[in-house]
Amino acid sequence: MLAASLDDRILQALREVIDPELGINIVDLGLVYGAAVMPNGDIVVHMTMTTPVCPLSAHLQNQAYRALRRAFPDAAAVDVELVWDPPWDPSMMSEDARRQLGWRG
Repeated sequence: MLAASLDDRILQALREVIDPELGINIVDLGLVYGAAVMPNGDIVVHMTMTTPVCPLSAHLQNQAYRALRRAFPDAAAVDVELVWDPPWDPSMMSEDARRQLGWRG
C-alpha cells in the first residue's frame, strides 16, 4: 500500500502535470495519494480525480505516466493507478493551490 509513501523525486516529476481546467499541478491539488520507487525499481503512483466522472481522468493519468517516464527513463515499469478511496475533497489541496483558486479555509 502506498498511502503513507510519497517519494519526493516522484512528486517533483508529477508537479509538471497541470490540470488544464484549474492551471494547478496535480500534486498541489492533492490528487496524488501515494508515490514510490519499488524495490525492483518500478515506479508506482496512486492518484485520484476530483470526481469519479472527471472528463480529464485519462488525460491526467497519461500526462502523469509521461512525466514519470521522462524523469525515470531507466525504470522497468511505471504504473499510474486511479484510486477512489478516500474520495478527494478540497481540504487535500496545498495552501498554495487554495490561494491560487481564491479559496479560504
